[in-house]
Amino acid sequence: MPCVSSDGRLMESGRKLLTVLDQPRTAEETASLALLPLFSVRAGLRQMVEAGWVAQVGLHFQIQEAGRQKLRELV
Repeated sequence: MPCVSSDGRLMESGRKLLTVLDQPRTAEETASLALLPLFSVRAGLRQMVEAGWVAQVGLHFQIQEAGRQKLRELV
């Protein structure tokens, strides 16, 4: 279940992840809050870190301005 499409669009699972990353969270916390499988969350977080939408500090992930912009584009 990808979070980012091949053309760079945010998928529904990615929207869920970015929405719960309003504060630093671990992959496990993110999976629990987004109601997504942990393996999918880990893969999605890797994609979004590479895209610059999410930052990782230690074990925690948090949305960045580029991720907020992606969410705004959905409205």
